[in-house]
Amino acid sequence: MKFADFEYQAPGTASEVVRLLASRPGEAKIIAGGQSLLPTMAYRLAQPALLVDVRNVPDLDRIAIDASGVRLGARTRWRDIEDAGELEAGHPLLKEAISHVAHYQVRNRGSVGGSLAHGDPASELPCIAVTCDADLRVLGPAGERTIRADGFFTGPLSTTLREDEMILELRLPAWAPGRRWAFQEFARRAGDFAMAGVALFYDLDRQQRACDVHIGVVGACSRPHRLKAAEAALAGTTVDAQAIAAAARAASAEVDPPTDIHATAAYRRALVGTLLERALHQAATRAAA
Repeated sequence: MKFADFEYQAPGTASEVVRLLASRPGEAKIIAGGQSLLPTMAYRLAQPALLVDVRNVPDLDRIAIDASGVRLGARTRWRDIEDAGELEAGHPLLKEAISHVAHYQVRNRGSVGGSLAHGDPASELPCIAVTCDADLRVLGPAGERTIRADGFFTGPLSTTLREDEMILELRLPAWAPGRRWAFQEFARRAGDFAMAGVALFYDLDRQQRACDVHIGVVGACSRPHRLKAAEAALAGTTVDAQAIAAAARAASAEVDPPTDIHATAAYRRALVGTLLERALHQAATRAAA
């Protein structure tokens, strides 16, 4: 289908973007890569009267790593993350998860801010943001505010971002040396949205027991969130086969996935447990290597 008619603006500052959004309440949309927005416009599921392009706003495509963590500008593309060699040590879980995003053509255009604002529970970045206790810095008419990722996503394609706000950057806490981590997902075909996936990391205490356990889920719930029961099953253990199996069972029982044309809820619950088991074995193997 063809797009409905719309106006187009490409301002040069973030404040001007916000002003344009506020001037057309509910009728203006930001466009960066357009990988989520343009298909919905083509099918007339979204019909914004005004597109506000952020291509000319400075510093939105910056990747910065320091002692406080990793900061990703909202216009940072998936390809930029893939090409950022410093993220191999700075945040390997992020880098691995992004390698699973769609196809090269999409990763060449899709952006951090677009994925977060779209809020698809089957997308990798929202899961990483929640799993890693990230913060989002956003700008609106009243100024800047910071939103915790675990409170940002409220349901499928639903967030707490206001109609007159724009995302400036995503802030991920610093990555601890020696941390164990893994990312696993399953899709019907390479590049498809994941039917289910898991992201995890944990540290080891002096007794070599798991601590600070974080486990997030992709695609098997209405919004990205951490699997607290699975985390509790793993915390304080030596992460052996018994602990891994217990965490996998807890994960399967904890998720409440939908049934759709691709899989039943029962299948997705089992898949989450299997993927978590694989991820935990992978994390242990990676540490040994």
